[in-house]
Amino acid sequence: MTDQKSTQASTRIFIPADTTALSVGADEVAKTILERAARDDVAVEIVRTGSRGMCWLEPFIEVDHPDGRVGYGPVTSADVASLFEKNFLAGGQHRLGHGLVDLMDYLAKQDRVVFARAGITRPDSLDDYMDHSGMTALDAALEMTPQAIIDEVKASGLRGRGGAGFPTGIKWQTVADAPIDAKKGDRKYIVCNADEGDSGTFSDRLVMEGDPFMLLEGMIIAGLAVGAEKGLIYLRSEYPLAHQRLNTAIKILQDDDWLGDNVAGRGKRFDIEVRLGAGAYICGEETALLESLEGNRGQIRSKPPLPAIEGLFGQPTVVNNVISLATIPAIIAAGGDAFAGRGTGRSRGTMPFQLGGNVARGGLVEVPFGLTLRELIKDFGGGTQTGKPLKAVQVGGPLGAYFAEDKLDTPLDIEAFAAAGGMIGHGGVVVFDEAVNMAEQARFALEFCAAESCGKCTPCRIGSVRGVEVIDKIMAGVDTAANHMLLKDLLTVMEDGSLCAMGGLTPMPVKSALDYFSVDFEPAPRKPGESL
Repeated sequence: MTDQKSTQASTRIFIPADTTALSVGADEVAKTILERAARDDVAVEIVRTGSRGMCWLEPFIEVDHPDGRVGYGPVTSADVASLFEKNFLAGGQHRLGHGLVDLMDYLAKQDRVVFARAGITRPDSLDDYMDHSGMTALDAALEMTPQAIIDEVKASGLRGRGGAGFPTGIKWQTVADAPIDAKKGDRKYIVCNADEGDSGTFSDRLVMEGDPFMLLEGMIIAGLAVGAEKGLIYLRSEYPLAHQRLNTAIKILQDDDWLGDNVAGRGKRFDIEVRLGAGAYICGEETALLESLEGNRGQIRSKPPLPAIEGLFGQPTVVNNVISLATIPAIIAAGGDAFAGRGTGRSRGTMPFQLGGNVARGGLVEVPFGLTLRELIKDFGGGTQTGKPLKAVQVGGPLGAYFAEDKLDTPLDIEAFAAAGGMIGHGGVVVFDEAVNMAEQARFALEFCAAESCGKCTPCRIGSVRGVEVIDKIMAGVDTAANHMLLKDLLTVMEDGSLCAMGGLTPMPVKSALDYFSVDFEPAPRKPGESL
């Protein structure tokens, strides 16, 4: 959108158009800026981009300036007149202003690989994407052998960003080597797991809403590597804007011959379509997802066989999450060794961590593995929003462990977190201050499992329900010693006997709450005359 009224050079103003920014009035801010600029006969161009990930500043606007961008936020429509009066188009300071140095310092502390274009490019412009190195990786991959592509992914050390942390290159090699079952069809598949359901996670959404071409480019490269000609994105049903952006981007790539029967005129075939999810958390588990894609109820499959051998419609299938596939273009463009040069131990590269809950500066931070949890929460998150002491941090979604303050120096490293009794998962970090009751949080984990279980196995389906009942008895002071023992037995059964991670990981947050916050499980004092 450009105000054509003035003949002077337009000043570009970047305003995010992702769900977070839109929910707090970004469209209204853009409209008000255009109206004021027209009134003042000032030429401006509003560029709607993806989000920088600084959610606490939304709507966050940036103004092009000879020395770089100057950012302001959070901006409301009521602030626009004051911004013009302070000459914000020329970089004027304002009470809302987070000026050039502050903004760049915040971003300079990060190492943005997946989110390098966040807040810079328009999600619906292929030209914009290509002007910022988009499609260079696919061009390179089209000149490589499939095995050479896989070897670069192996060299990168990339592990699945969806939670399991399985080496992506090994998964791709398995699918590439697996034969097609001619009785079941004639193709292999690339399936993108975009059913982002963990509490406190939104990195997948920010990619799909802000830089969808990057994800699609990664999927095409994956198809070239393993010999697949069809890609499907299993998208969380609660993401309507991502659905729209992905379909728009797919249509643009099809019209430009980057998708279809002759990819980039190189004789390769690959196409992508989006399928909406079933609205169930369990469909984020790869085999339940495949069942749902086939039109069945979203229940997990027993393994083996692995999806890499017998996946969608019984054929070899790559199942990767959004961040894993979106990382591929950067790996192919710069080489696997460049990506592997970041990180620590076996956790190579960068990870987008999402800060939520009771945190002063909620948003997305992309850094190499190895930063400590304390540094992430303090330096980037700014501590608790309330200013009260931090009590617990949950990393890895609703089934992740609760870490107390003395575990905050644990490095953000897959193995280090596992050794400490937790998991990094999809990178969601939820902060709690001292007001939280951890017994109630433990109860929530079991209640969540009871509600979201696919029901296929008894330990998950029944154990979670019994667990809620037992915690209620403990908190009511009923046979506390016996019920503590019973709860521990239930958790062991769920951990050892569940068919998938839904039931197998639910004990993790409950155990951590019992171990580190046992005082919260003590029953509240009863009033005189009150019965149990």
